[in-house]
Parts: sequence; structure tokens; C-alpha cells
Amino acid sequence: MTLARCTSLLLMLLVGTATALAQPAPTGLSGQVRDESGAPIPDADVTVTASVDGAISRAATDADGRFAIPELVPGRYAVIVERAGLVPAVIPDLVIDAGTTRALTLVLRVPGISEVVSVGADQAPPAAAPSTIELPPTIVQNVAGAAENIYRVLQTLPGVGAVNDFDSRLTVRGGGPDQNLTVMDGVEIHNPYRLFGLTSAFNPETVANFELTTGGFSAKYGDRLSSILVVENRPGRASPGLGATAAIGLTDGNLVAEGRVPGTNDSSWLVTGRRTYYDLVAERIVDADLPSFADLQARLDLQVRPGHRIAIFGLNSREGTDARFEDDDDGDEYVDILTSTQNDLGAVSYAATIGSRAFSRTTVSWYRNRELIDFAGDLRPGARRSNSPDTDGMPLAAIVFTRRLSIQDVALRHESGINLGTSHLVEAGVETHNLDTTWRWRIAGERNFDASNGSSGQGGAGIPSLLDSAQASVRVGAWVTDRWTMAPGVRVEPGLRLDWSGVTGETTISPRLAAVIDVTSRTRLRLAGGLFTQSPGYEKLLQSDYFLDLTDAGGLSVKSERAWHALTAVERRLARGVTIRLEGYYKDFDRLALGRLETPEETAARVATYDFPASLASGIPRAAQVTTVPANIGTGRSYGAEIYAEKRATSPDTRLSGWASYTLGRAETTAYGRVFAADYDRRHALSVVSSFRLNRLIEVGATFRAQSGFPYTPAIGVRPASVEDPLAAAAGRTRLIPLRDARGQLVWSADYGDTSNFNTGRLPVFARLDMRVTFRPRWSSDRWQLYVEVINLLNRDNASEINTVLGFDPSSDRPAITEERTGRLPLLPSFGLRYRF
Repeated sequence: MTLARCTSLLLMLLVGTATALAQPAPTGLSGQVRDESGAPIPDADVTVTASVDGAISRAATDADGRFAIPELVPGRYAVIVERAGLVPAVIPDLVIDAGTTRALTLVLRVPGISEVVSVGADQAPPAAAPSTIELPPTIVQNVAGAAENIYRVLQTLPGVGAVNDFDSRLTVRGGGPDQNLTVMDGVEIHNPYRLFGLTSAFNPETVANFELTTGGFSAKYGDRLSSILVVENRPGRASPGLGATAAIGLTDGNLVAEGRVPGTNDSSWLVTGRRTYYDLVAERIVDADLPSFADLQARLDLQVRPGHRIAIFGLNSREGTDARFEDDDDGDEYVDILTSTQNDLGAVSYAATIGSRAFSRTTVSWYRNRELIDFAGDLRPGARRSNSPDTDGMPLAAIVFTRRLSIQDVALRHESGINLGTSHLVEAGVETHNLDTTWRWRIAGERNFDASNGSSGQGGAGIPSLLDSAQASVRVGAWVTDRWTMAPGVRVEPGLRLDWSGVTGETTISPRLAAVIDVTSRTRLRLAGGLFTQSPGYEKLLQSDYFLDLTDAGGLSVKSERAWHALTAVERRLARGVTIRLEGYYKDFDRLALGRLETPEETAARVATYDFPASLASGIPRAAQVTTVPANIGTGRSYGAEIYAEKRATSPDTRLSGWASYTLGRAETTAYGRVFAADYDRRHALSVVSSFRLNRLIEVGATFRAQSGFPYTPAIGVRPASVEDPLAAAAGRTRLIPLRDARGQLVWSADYGDTSNFNTGRLPVFARLDMRVTFRPRWSSDRWQLYVEVINLLNRDNASEINTVLGFDPSSDRPAITEERTGRLPLLPSFGLRYRF
């Protein structure tokens, strides 16, 4: 045998031995599939796909809902469980270690017309009702620029936008943020934001699914005019041993621990904590308590007996700021800010299967949100100055206010359903909310000079200087729906909802109707419409841009706001995983609750407090101003067309995935004797979200948004600024005199006109590109994920607001008006990592 042949043989033996030694020990996957009540589901299809090579393993559940897939190679897998007529359960990223068998518990739920049902690649497109889009948590975790915040992902969907660049609050088809409802596991969440709206209260690691419906939603939900976001948390994984995940992102880090309840086979627990981390370092440098938050959530799922389960959930959140900021260029300017937010939630849910046809679920919850803002500062407002070239022409304004609010909601929600043959699934339910809300204002300083509307929550002139308002009320809702299969491919869902509000003392009845028609095997037509109502309450005003004094809402005969929805959508499946949808919508609003105008007597009394010389009398604001007294004086409409195209990842071989949406819409309000653009009227909005896998290790994501600007109220001129006479104040009288600077020159302030000037301006076009590169190394059986992200990659100077700035004008006796863009996110790089134990 030649040396070459001997060498070749030796190398083959060495390589073969190394390969044999390196071959991972066999492992496996087992578990049980159940319905929402805990009853086992037989004959469900279980598909396991390896992330590395796309190898597929399949199994079916037995009569007890159990399955087993042995002989798997250690690594990362995607698991999907499907059964005809039920919403699939998906675990997109599961790590299986060598020599172990992972045990899972997966839940399939009964779909409604507004939910996705997709079984197999050859089935018809998802049966989503108009305006409903489901988002798996893995998408929320991976969208570029979203910082794992569900609300920032929702902003890329058709008809949905952010109220500004920083905020997580949403505007849906021209509606205000107070018109949107968030429900988590059957519990209304009145404050779903953290860090002043920069991030959300939800950790995608513990969420099973997000579902947004932007109109025409089911009669199961009510007391909102625009949209419903349903968040479903997942139970802990009932597998042997302890499971855990750690992650760090733009604003916070989080840790999730979960496992099986000792002594049981089908019960589980889950605990997760989140906390900001930047403040731990920065506070050592700046000697201040910067904005920070900490969350702790816990969940216990117990199977009482087959078909009967109890879920216990709790949440505790604390957020605060205690800081002083000073202007390095102007030693006289400073701001002291103290904030505190506390969110607490406790809930118990009982789900049961009754016989073979019926089911029920009852949830009892206690929720409390308490907030404090204590602000004091001396500032030089840009919208107020004399016509002097230096800073002496900009007198300091003392801004001093305190806001305290509390929302407590003790709620009961019961829903049940029964299958009547093969054509009808009738569901009915009732919910009650025992609300105890308070709102307190203390305004000792000057008002917001840029607030054109007197009821503005940002310190409008119409807000009382001293307010101590409390509302204790009960709200009740009841509903019934029938999911009726009229014929193969034709399904309708008529519904009826009844709401009673203790604030208004009225009962409203809201008919609803939705339908799905399979035109072909690839095309579906969906229709929805009905009446939607929203009762007045401080729990809604928490998200509003305006404040209304509800102290005497009953005596003022304030009624629930109303909106009629009509929606039509056509959806076409072009290829496997590729869907396109065209939708049109129309919403008609009436009885909108707005701050009423001053009465002639109130206007005369306010004007009488001005003591201006005759030469300046023309500068006294004599037009009636908007107050915080609520009245149902507004109507409006919103209409438009949307197109949505989506390409989903259907296998590990899918390289490009994402979606694109475009909305052409219009929203207008009729109030104060005129028709004007609604606050969140946006004519054009384009969003593109993409993810491209360069290889199995690296993925590049991008999010691009381009939108026309919202309306705003521009300054139309300047008028003499006023200040309260201290001598008159000491005597208990209000006397406003012209304000003058240190040199005795008259100080001017921006004049925003009366209600005829509301929303006559338009913000500039908004455009932003975010990029993200994700790296998934092979370390520790693919347990690591790292990413680098850049928000506003092009550093575009967007504008969430336009501020009026008065500048020195040497050619005039008064300052000139200029405008500056504010409220944008700058180019912001960040990183994140995730590790699954």
C-alpha cells in the first residue's frame, strides 16, 4: 500500500471517528395539546421543523391529546400544532438540548370571524375579519426600530399611526388615543405604557399572541370607538426542570423563569421581571433619579381536573423620576420634576368545558393605576418675548403644577359558548366594572403659551387652577353573538351588545354584524359594521390629549359618544405565505364629548380682568375660549382605503419576509360652528417592514415609514402678553396688566386666534428608516441572539410638533414669528442580546 493510500485511509478513519464522536446524542419532544378549558384534543397535527437544515418531523395526538417525537438532533426548532377549525399554536423558537426530551403543553382555541384560522399550506387564506391582524411575539421582538414594543410594531400596520415620534399611544383611522382599548387575558389595561410612553407594559417573551382590530370588532368588546388590542399571555411551560430566558434591549433588561408546579403533570408557573438599566450607571454621574421603571409579573396555571383550569395572574410596576435640570447657557433657567407611577393588577380566571358542546370562562380582576407629576421651573418660553435682541427680552415664566390621578377598576367578566349543531356557535357574556377614579390639579404658575385649545391636557388656559374631582361609578356590558355557517364558504356573525354607564345613567344597544365569504379557494370577501359607543370616564381621559371635568357629568347630561362603522375587504392569497388585502372603511361619529365654549357671561367676566391701556385693548382675547366643561357638541367622519401585502416565513428556507401597507384616508370634525381636519387626520401613510436572512447566522431587518403630517394650529400673529398684578392678587382680586421686560419694553406672546384657526396648519412629511442586524451564533445549541439596531438611520429632522418662536425684528416694534421642528427621535444606535437557558 502506497504512502498516499495509507494517508488517505488514515484521514478517512480520523474524520469518520471525529464525526461519530461529534454526533449529538439523540433527544426528543413530547407533550399534550388541549383546548382553552384544558380538555385534551385528539387528532391534532404536530410539525417540528429544524432551524439549521429545515428537516421536518411530524406526529399526531392520541385520544388523550398526547404526542411524542423521538430521535431529534439537539438544536433550535419551530413547533406548530394544527387542527381543522381551531387557531394553530406556534412555538417559533424552541431549544432542545442533547440527551433530553422537552415536554410541552400547547393550547388551541376556537376562532371567531375576526381570528386567523390556517391549517396546512394548501388551505384558503386566513379567515381574518376586516381590520384584524394577528402578530406573533417573535415578530414584535424582531421588527427593526420597534425596540420590542408592540405599539411601535402596530404603527406600521394600515390605518394605524403614532401620535408622535416618542409616544406609544396610537391613532387609528383618524381617532384619538383615548378611543383605543387594550385587553390582556380578559382584563382592561388602562395604562399599558412605561417611561412616558417610550415603551409598553408587555414583555413579548411571555405573550402568546397580539391581535389588533382597527374597526368593526366583535360585540364581545365595547366602550371604545376605534380599536381593540387583545393580548394573550402564555402559561409557563410544564416541562421538567427550570426554563429561563434573559434579554437586554434599548430601554430595559428582562428575565423570565418558568416550569412545572411540583407534584403535578399539567400545571405550570411563570415569573418575569423587567427593569431599566441605564439609570443605574447614569445616576452615579448626574446625581439624579432619571426616568426608570421596574415590573414584576407572575402567573400560575392549575388544572383542577380534565377540562377545568384556574389561572392566577399578578403584576406590580413602579416608575419614577426625581431630577433637576439646568440650562448651562442660562443659569436662571431650571426644571425640577418629580414623577411616580404605580400599576398593580391581580386576576383569577376559571375556564371549563361543559360536556362536549359548551365552555365557559370567568375572570375576576382588580386593577389600580396611580400617577403623580410634580413640576416646577423657571423657563423662557420661545413664544413670548419683547422686541429686544438679547435674552433680557424673554422674561422667565414660572411653571408650577401638580397632577395626581388614580384609577381603580374591580371587574368581573364571564363568557360562555355552546355549539348548536355544526352550523352555530352561540356565545354570550357579561362584564361589570366598579370604577373609582380621582383627578387632581394644582396649577400655581403660568399656563402653556403654546396650547391653542383651552382644554389641552398640556396646561390649557381652561383647566381650573384648583381641581379635586372624584368619580365612583359602575359600568356594565352584556353581549351575544352567533357564529353561523350559512353554507360552505359563507359565515356570518351577528351580534348585539348592551352597555350601561353609571356616569351618564343611560343604556345603549349596539348591533354588530360581520361576514366572511369564500369567493374562490384563494379569495375572500369580508364585511363588518355596526354601532360602537364610548362612555365618559377619567380612565379614558388618561390617554386623551384633552381634559374634561367630569365632576358633574351627570348633572350636565353628558351622553356616551357614538360611531357607526362600515368596512369591506377583499383578500387574495397569491402564493404560499403571500397575501394581499384591499380594504375600505367609513366611520361616522356623533355626540363627541368636547369642551364647550364659554358662555357670553363667562367671556365678559374673563375680559373684565384685563386692565390694558386703550392703545393695547385690541390685543385682549375677546373671543369665547374652549373650557373643560364637557358637552356632546361634536360630530365627525373618517373614511379611506388601505392596501396590505404580507409575505410570511413558511419554512427555515424562507429568506425574505415582512409586510407593506399604504393608507389613503381623511378624518374631519364638526364642532364650534365649523368643519375642520381632525387632530389625527393623515392623508397618506406608507410602511414597509422587511427581514432578509443572509445565511443561517445573520439576518438584516429594515423598517421604513413615510407619512403626511398631522394638522396643527399655527400662530396668526402676536398680541401683548399679560401678567397678574401682585397687589390685586394680595387683595383677592384678579387683575391682568401688560407684561414688560427688565428694560420696561412691552412683552408680546404668540396669538393662536380663536376656534376658527384650529388645525389650519399641517406638519411636514414624516419619514424614517430603521435598520437592524441580528446574529444567531451556534454557541450553546443556538441559545444566543445578538443584534445591533439604529433608529432613524438617516438622521432625518422629523417634526412631531411645530413650536412658535418669537425673534427680534429690527424693522418692527414687535418680534417676528418663526417656527421650529421639535419632538423627533434622533439617530439612535442601540444593541440587544437574548439567551435561553
